[in-house]
Amino acid sequence: MRFTPEHGERANALRDGTLVAHLGITYHVDPEGRFCATMPVDHRTHQPMGLLHGGATAALAESLGSMASALLVDLSRQGVVGIEVSANHLKGVRSGTVTATGELVHHGRTTHVWDIRVRNEAGELCAVCRLTNLVIDRR
Repeated sequence: MRFTPEHGERANALRDGTLVAHLGITYHVDPEGRFCATMPVDHRTHQPMGLLHGGATAALAESLGSMASALLVDLSRQGVVGIEVSANHLKGVRSGTVTATGELVHHGRTTHVWDIRVRNEAGELCAVCRLTNLVIDRR
């Protein structure tokens, strides 16, 4: 699936009043057409040791994959809910920003599975995440 810059604009328009906005997450599409999200590493996303909190990393990954799945369905008829997220934390980050890039590995009728890589500003891999979304019919 190739995303366009308009997908990033649509996603950012849905941020207000959400955890995504509180954490400073913004969406964009990279030159290869992959859906991405950036998040600052600061007081909002630190754990007590001054490192990026693993839960913030998981929130970044789930936000990215859930929004990407939402962009793939007709939201007037369907919704998307995350049913499983996992994160392997590989490298600590103390400051700057991290960028998550999603790859859709399964695009089923009722489930979407995303592999999500989180990198620091130097491009170093900091976390590998997987998200499974359930596509549900709206009532």
